Amino acid sequence: MVKDDMIDEMNSLKQKIYLCKRCNLWKTRTNPVVGEGSLTTNIMFIGEAPGYNEDQQGKPFVGRAGKIFDELLNSIGLKRKDIYITNILKCRPPDNANPSPEQIKACSPYLDEQIKIIQPKIIVTLGNFALSYIFDKFRLKQEKISSIHGRVFTLANLVGIEKIVAMYHPAVAAYNPSMKAILIKDFKTIGDYL
Repeated sequence: MVKDDMIDEMNSLKQKIYLCKRCNLWKTRTNPVVGEGSLTTNIMFIGEAPGYNEDQQGKPFVGRAGKIFDELLNSIGLKRKDIYITNILKCRPPDNANPSPEQIKACSPYLDEQIKIIQPKIIVTLGNFALSYIFDKFRLKQEKISSIHGRVFTLANLVGIEKIVAMYHPAVAAYNPSMKAILIKDFKTIGDYL
């Protein structure tokens, strides 16, 4: 059951994000994309940054990558209402550029606060930038996503979060359809742990 203080904390965080001017992305965004889903879930998915469609709608993963993400969730019996999904950056970089180190540094405290509010048992990183940030945050050895995708990393001494799963970003299948089978197989790893 969602506690009132969780809702209040998330609403307060949303207000901070809507008013944020920590980097220049606020000047070019249409809508910040905070994240959405269950506040009492055991699983949190983290991508890198909103794209064009996300910026227009103010919701995460609603473009082509979002359709693939929904298929991947369905493949393990989950719906968006069962999980929480967000990005490191809450505003779209122009031309869908990669997040810069300065942008990540400015925006990551919001992600950290989301993790603290939700307290997921499993964090799934979607793509290189989420992988790098989360692995650094939890002091895991940085490795290439191509060598660790689908692997589960167990955290022994942290309160709440027990596992981190590294995944390719769903957008990879939009550009390379043969990657979809790999994503489905990797998502099965999550299903096995739920």
